[in-house]
Amino acid sequence: MKLNPNQQKAVVTTEGLVLILAGAGSGKTRVLVHRIAHLIREKNIPSSSILGLTFTNKAASEMRERVAKLVHEKEAKEVVLSTFHSFCIRILRKEIHRLGFTPKFTLYDEKDMRRLMMQVASEIYEGEELSLEPIINAIAYLKSKGLKSDALPKSSDPKQDAFIKEVYEALRIAMRAYNALDFDTLLTLTVELFETFPEVLEKYQDQFRYIMIDEYQDTNPVQYRIASLLSKKWGNLCVVGDDDQSIYTWRGAEIEHILSFPAETTIKLEENYRSTSHILNAANAVIKNNVHRHDKVLQPNAGVGETLEIFNAPTEQDEVEAVIQRMLKFKEEKNYRWKEMAILYRSNNLARPFELSLMQTVWRNGGEWSRGIPYQVFGGMAFFERSEVKDLIAYLRIISNPKDQEALLRIINYPRRGISDKTLDRMTQFNRSEKLPLINVMRKIASDDYPELELTSRGVEGIANFMALYQEMVKKFETLSLSEGLKWLIEKIDYKNAIFNEVKSDKMRELKWENVQACISALQTYEKGEDASLHDFLSSTMLDNRKQDKKDRFGDDKLNLMTFHSAKGLEFPAVFLVGLEDHLIPHMKSQTKEGIEEERRLLYVAITRAMEALCLSMSRSRPHHGKMVNCNPSRFLFEIPKEILKVTSWK
Repeated sequence: MKLNPNQQKAVVTTEGLVLILAGAGSGKTRVLVHRIAHLIREKNIPSSSILGLTFTNKAASEMRERVAKLVHEKEAKEVVLSTFHSFCIRILRKEIHRLGFTPKFTLYDEKDMRRLMMQVASEIYEGEELSLEPIINAIAYLKSKGLKSDALPKSSDPKQDAFIKEVYEALRIAMRAYNALDFDTLLTLTVELFETFPEVLEKYQDQFRYIMIDEYQDTNPVQYRIASLLSKKWGNLCVVGDDDQSIYTWRGAEIEHILSFPAETTIKLEENYRSTSHILNAANAVIKNNVHRHDKVLQPNAGVGETLEIFNAPTEQDEVEAVIQRMLKFKEEKNYRWKEMAILYRSNNLARPFELSLMQTVWRNGGEWSRGIPYQVFGGMAFFERSEVKDLIAYLRIISNPKDQEALLRIINYPRRGISDKTLDRMTQFNRSEKLPLINVMRKIASDDYPELELTSRGVEGIANFMALYQEMVKKFETLSLSEGLKWLIEKIDYKNAIFNEVKSDKMRELKWENVQACISALQTYEKGEDASLHDFLSSTMLDNRKQDKKDRFGDDKLNLMTFHSAKGLEFPAVFLVGLEDHLIPHMKSQTKEGIEEERRLLYVAITRAMEALCLSMSRSRPHHGKMVNCNPSRFLFEIPKEILKVTSWK
């Protein structure tokens, strides 16, 4: 495929400050690759003088592979193509001794930093129970902006502000003492190095005469500063991006960088090679309502396509079933593979009802019937893999099958009942040697049998309490519905308190408790069917061996479930945007003017993932914190022209 005129212009305009506004699906990677090749082949620029910065290792690798197809392999290898973080590591390994670190510094990940923060915070406020989240959020803000602790915005709690500053400074000292950096510090120390040692900056300025930055709308102030410093001498900085796809403010990105870039040349790539005309018309109609943006309109190159289907289902489960039926129809009529379709949603918790229904759906797979649609979840852990969900399922498993030792061991001491690891070890050794089900051993221990195990009185009491609970559970599930039985169990074991005692983060507590409520909703949905039983529920979800089973049967052909954020950069022939309700998109927590504009950009990104077919859906009611709430359609939907929408029944 030849370059179109604007793409060609972007390739040959190599000098000065160049802004390439690359709309969704407009071939920006192709332009960057050809631009690098042009510099090498036509302008005789040494490969090592070209620097390309991206935001993912995947993007950097793809660019390198494609450059290698256009120039000599040796020349391609000499081009520096990397993420910001990899580039900074490369520099710091050589220069960090100037800042008091050694080149063999350790790189701390998020878990390492949380542990260190807790340690530092506990030493400052010894003996107090601390919540790390305000500290983590505040420090992340400072680092993403490249600010010192005294620049932290004041809150309504002066004591907390002072505490955060103290932790920040103590953390900085500790990291230096441990000769360790985290991902944010890689960037801030690179800036410090350049600003403190002009001769070091000049060395890298001399090396990199031509600099290109992909996804420029996603840069934070520190990355922006690195680019500004490096390009100051030669002035050849080309930034590529799309302000309409700026969706990472919460990660520190600032859209203002691309909106106010002092370009000497601006080139717009508006020809879209991905989506049909109707899909692009919907995207253009939505995004034009943002005020804070560069003016551009995506132009179709892939035909008119079908009108977009939109429906409003009575309930969340009705929406789920309607979407699945449409997918099955697409598979049959359009011969789509599962991996060519995607369900996209604003919040991870919207995946839960889809996961359960996908597991239970019976569909014709070639010449035979198959239970369970293969799927994979991106941008979040699969619902049935979450620890709190596994806990509750384990309780249900031992009610259904008391000999299920794996499930029994998972929940025998959770919530805690005073059954020590030593007690468990003695019991499991005994039950294996005697070839007795563990539940039988526990039943006899509770009746004061097996004195030879020499268990503590506390351990025996804990086992007796568990067995009493087990007997009560069995009776309750014989008389109550599955969902009512689970509600009773959650309250009986005080599971909410167990979660809240174990998890310190308020956000994580809320998420885990929402997942617990979703388990109840899953059972409520399931028991509406005929002959619903606990055993069949557990069997149909294939919790034990589903992954291996699906891998063997379907290989990599799996339906994609992901958030709008996770879908950025991807494309699918058929896309289903679900949960398009006003408290979800725009999200209830993003109701400022700036927040609404970012939420609109997020929907724009989601719409432009679709290549051929796009289905928009919502529900008139949805469970929230265990209660049903009424929902209104997203205000953004009213911005799409009616003539390109086909309003259909949800059935």
